[in-house]
Amino acid sequence: QVQLVQSGGGLVQAGGSLTLSCAASGRTLGMAWFRHAPGRQRQFLAFTSRSGGNSYYADFLKGRFTISRDNSKNTVYLQMNSLEPEETAVYYCAEAVSNNGAAYYNALRYNYWGQGTQVTVSS
Repeated sequence: QVQLVQSGGGLVQAGGSLTLSCAASGRTLGMAWFRHAPGRQRQFLAFTSRSGGNSYYADFLKGRFTISRDNSKNTVYLQMNSLEPEETAVYYCAEAVSNNGAAYYNALRYNYWGQGTQVTVSS
């Protein structure tokens, strides 16, 4: 059963932008985005804390992605700019509702996951 409902994704040309969204629970301690492409390991992308005041990103993004949240809607967003074909993947949101001691970039930190949305970047 889907735990978090994601929206967004689709086809975008190289250099273009796309924004993903994910509905969280009211109990969230933190939200993150990951992606998983065939033949590759799952990659951490971005994390934001409960208040949205603390955000962390994978270094390889080089400032191109922005994570944000609207607490009134319990929704987290991932704004992706300057997308490259190599970033074609299924993108997942994840939610932490309890602190298990794992790092924010560790998938084991998160209790709930979205269904995933396909992002395809064309040349």
